[in-house]
Amino acid sequence: MSTASVPTTAAFRPGAVLADLLPASRVRDIALVVGGAALTGLAAQIAVPVPGSPVPVTGQTFAALLVGTAFGARRGFLSLALYALVGAAGMPWFANGTSGAGGPSFGYVLGMLLAATVVGALARRGADRSVVRTALTMAAGSAVIYAVGVPYLALSTGMSFGAAVAAGLTPFLIGDALKAVLAMGLLPASWKLVGRG
Repeated sequence: MSTASVPTTAAFRPGAVLADLLPASRVRDIALVVGGAALTGLAAQIAVPVPGSPVPVTGQTFAALLVGTAFGARRGFLSLALYALVGAAGMPWFANGTSGAGGPSFGYVLGMLLAATVVGALARRGADRSVVRTALTMAAGSAVIYAVGVPYLALSTGMSFGAAVAAGLTPFLIGDALKAVLAMGLLPASWKLVGRG
């Protein structure tokens, strides 16, 4: 059997995620975890301020959901845990080059950690292999991010819950829909490219 057939075999294995198409090794897993954290940090620098909100629109949430879906729950969790821990320790790779655990948007970082785990578990069940399932997966991941981020925003700023929803959820729904559309094209197309879709 040639080594070229290994990725194709992995693609057809039940429970495979896109990262499983790479030859298995501890080095691969470490590189994926570090690369996923770095990708999230880079995407966080794509930040657009939202009037009336301390939370900007960023590429960070898209990267976190993409990492979780492509890497699976365990590696997705580890990538986002590394991102959160290193950022909390002072690496300026949160949105707008910030760091630390005390800001009003840190709850979204914690939500991304959980969301990467959830979407990774769903991807192991094939949730990234069709347009509709990918859309539902991205919606579930976004819901997890907001379920943690919005209450944290309210607590850290003293806002009422309604004000936190207005400042930390409502303005982001259109952007989340656009990110979901991008994922709906990217992930199923990747599986089709390797012959699994």
